[in-house]
Amino acid sequence: MSSEKITQDSDLSLKLFVVLNRALQSIEKQVIKDIKNHGLNLSEFAVLELLYNKGDQPIQKIGEKVLLASSSMTYVVDKLEKKEYLKRRACPNDRRVTYATLTEKGKQLMDDIFPEHEKAIDHIMGGLNSEEKESMIDQLKKLGYHAQEN
Repeated sequence: MSSEKITQDSDLSLKLFVVLNRALQSIEKQVIKDIKNHGLNLSEFAVLELLYNKGDQPIQKIGEKVLLASSSMTYVVDKLEKKEYLKRRACPNDRRVTYATLTEKGKQLMDDIFPEHEKAIDHIMGGLNSEEKESMIDQLKKLGYHAQEN
């Protein structure tokens, strides 16, 4: 491979990195704006959305699934518990494990806001048609898997 080709690939890699970051920042900004309209922050919504779609979860595992540090996780769960959107439930088989469970109030909140949020996400992603979205998903997965291997 010629040094010109390597430089061109390097330049494209850097450009791709910048474009991906800027796109993600723009998308996150709009998603956060939508979530704030519902009186939640991104971390709170992520926890509620996980419980809403996947059911009860061990608190110790939620942080991994929504990309939160364990120290932040306790704070978010405390806030959601104070708002009466979730409750802690001890695991009957292992006293070291505590589950987070949506309360009826939390389920009702998500029943009300999740369809709206889904529409907002669809609108935010409206710059691509279905075929482009599928292609982008495949390409980003490929890129992510490659990055994980290194």
